[in-house]
Amino acid sequence: MDQGNTAFILICAALVLLMTPGLAFFYGGLVKAKSVISMMMMSFGALGLIGVLWVLYGYAIAFPGAEGTIAPWQIDWSALGLNSLLEAPEGSAYPPLAFVAFQATFAIITVALVSGAIADRAKFGSWMIFAALWATIVYFPVASWVFNFGLADDGSFAYGGWITHGLQEAFGLGAIDFAGGTAVHINAGAAALALALVLGKRVGFQKGVHVPHNPPFVLLGAGLLWFGWFGFNAGSELAADGIAALAFVNTIAAPAAALLAWLVVEKIKDGKPTSVGAASGAVAGLVAITPACGSLHPIWAILLGLIAGAVCALAIELKFKIGFDDSLDVVGIHLVGGLIGTLYLGFFANGTGLFVGGDGTQLLVQAIAAFSVMIYSFVLAFIIGFAIEKTIGFRVKNEDEIAGIDTVVHGEEGYVLADSKA
Repeated sequence: MDQGNTAFILICAALVLLMTPGLAFFYGGLVKAKSVISMMMMSFGALGLIGVLWVLYGYAIAFPGAEGTIAPWQIDWSALGLNSLLEAPEGSAYPPLAFVAFQATFAIITVALVSGAIADRAKFGSWMIFAALWATIVYFPVASWVFNFGLADDGSFAYGGWITHGLQEAFGLGAIDFAGGTAVHINAGAAALALALVLGKRVGFQKGVHVPHNPPFVLLGAGLLWFGWFGFNAGSELAADGIAALAFVNTIAAPAAALLAWLVVEKIKDGKPTSVGAASGAVAGLVAITPACGSLHPIWAILLGLIAGAVCALAIELKFKIGFDDSLDVVGIHLVGGLIGTLYLGFFANGTGLFVGGDGTQLLVQAIAAFSVMIYSFVLAFIIGFAIEKTIGFRVKNEDEIAGIDTVVHGEEGYVLADSKA
């Protein structure tokens, strides 16, 4: 067993887990002061809930354990509760539980991402029910489509899901999704759009009314996300090798370029570059490079970052033009950024991209993967959200939303400047 790679995977898992508190700060700074506890609690609620579900049955659904399988609902019943994974097979490169831990953090952050679309107006209990159902019906199967590493006879992990293995059998090339552009970002972005439509607009929704209450929180959250993203991307190689180093460098280059591009667009469009824009641009670049970080020359990673930063800066305006209230721009950053990064590989993926030695096959399979996940996630998230709204209710009362939902939902305030009892 390779102790170096084992340590690498475990450290990367810890980095990715840190992304969820980072997301809580990022999202928390973007909402109004009287909703910051509610917003951050949705991330922490996902952390607790999905962490438990992953151990109980999530891993068994996402990773059936049969090499080459493409059946998304095949469950490895022996893996329920991780009972069959406590001992590493002879000759394995690292303990299976290291991989289990790493993938658990992906499930947690993906669910937490969705919450940004319903900020300021969602009931915590309803959110937790949605999170459990969406993770079970959508995320765990989609993770199987994309990642689904089955244990081979020698104890190593082998690709299996239909988006990788299945498309390769059909077209000669599988879709490339190194760290989760489809399974994480397109998946979460499509679900976010569905929930935004189900819950409807915030009271008084219009451009310029809802402004971030704490930009330093946003910058802190973006910094924690960027830090954790090195584990997200480089760790997806599952080995401390040259591909991991390439992913690491691209995780510097793309978001840095996207940050600059977003600020330029802001300056041209609004006259001033903002700190929230810098943070959002960095996140847009991180989203876009996620599927591509192991398959791009760093120069092409910079170009991807520039495109993602500029396009996502413009895409966040769509909610005002189309009329849906995606509170914290999950659609404009994660869905759009995920689509850009996934489709970009069809043009620039090393050796198979249209402009770097390949034909149009890579672009075709990238599009099939991206839009299949998007449609699947959107439809089921809408059905789940609609069912919750029509039964127990998903949205708080308008008067509670106007007053700020922290005290109503959690009995706490984000900022207590003086003790009223003193």
